[in-house]
Amino acid sequence: MGADAQKHNEPSAGGAAVSCAAAGQHQAGGALAAGAASTCAAAGQHPAGGASSTCAAAGQHQAGGAGRLFTAASLFCGAGGLDIGFERAGFKTLWANDFDRDACETHRLWSKADVVCGDISRIGAGDIPCTDVILGGFPCQGFSLSGPRKIDDSRNRLYKEYVRIVSAKRPLAFIGENVKGLLTMAGGAFMDAIVAEFSGCGYDVYCLPVNARDYGVPQDRERVIIAGFRKDLGIRGFALPKCAGRPQTLADALSGLPQAVPGDVCDAPFSPRYMSRNRKRGWGDVSYTIPAMAKQVPLHPGSPDMAKLGKDIWRFGDGGTRRLSYRECAAIQTFPADMEFAGDLTSKYRQIGNAVPVKLAECAAKAVRSALALA
Repeated sequence: MGADAQKHNEPSAGGAAVSCAAAGQHQAGGALAAGAASTCAAAGQHPAGGASSTCAAAGQHQAGGAGRLFTAASLFCGAGGLDIGFERAGFKTLWANDFDRDACETHRLWSKADVVCGDISRIGAGDIPCTDVILGGFPCQGFSLSGPRKIDDSRNRLYKEYVRIVSAKRPLAFIGENVKGLLTMAGGAFMDAIVAEFSGCGYDVYCLPVNARDYGVPQDRERVIIAGFRKDLGIRGFALPKCAGRPQTLADALSGLPQAVPGDVCDAPFSPRYMSRNRKRGWGDVSYTIPAMAKQVPLHPGSPDMAKLGKDIWRFGDGGTRRLSYRECAAIQTFPADMEFAGDLTSKYRQIGNAVPVKLAECAAKAVRSALALA
């Protein structure tokens, strides 16, 4: 977001957030945001696959009812961290899509959803069932602060597919999660454009900067939750209350796990990039962010402490040092203990690191459910 918009979207006490729909007002003077609302209108008039906004028009999207079962469709679903969290909160995932074959197979191992593997741009809105909410953590690599940030990265444009489908299906709400770098990409103009397009589709949009450690996840993981509610529902204000009590630690997450075997641990050489900063936290701490790249995964808390030698130069301590195993990463991401992941070791690490932590997703889902039940 731009400087003013971002300022007005910092969480207030108790985890509340101010609507970032105001960011959609900053369309003039920004090439990215210009014409955003009309893009949505066009998508609604000519949705791919011949679909129309009949889900809402036919009355299939009715809010209210604290005990009712809400349904969800999931875009860019990956292994399903976001979806598992929503299912725990009383949502049923009917349909899911991702381009990664291993991730789709992983999703099928735990869910009963119709999982379609393929390019979302080639899937018509009419091929997606009508659901109460649409979930979608669109790919974030182009926004991440941990890598090169390129505004013309093709992955940055996949949010437009999300807009296209939301415009056509008109769910009660949509929810996504992304890296915090999305807020500052192109000086905030990129976030302004995203908000403007969803707002132009008829949604009140809220942006909530969060750290997963505040939501029962034993990990420092700064992200932004983007939630939109259909304007006719009259939902004004949306908050994501933090969990009470102390943060969960690495000891909490890893206790009870079986001893890691060599085949579960990435043993690639440690690059100069890896050795440029501390990669180890102790048992009583939360983990560093779990990344999607296996070679960049933090060290196991039982490894010796690293020592700083100079600017951006660290060395390992004496003794046995290893990265976290993929199963340990999954536990830190709060996946179920019996979760199985398809693919080779590199793919497993990637699916886990790309996922929304399940407990963060569950907290978001409960807040969304509460909002819809009162609408």
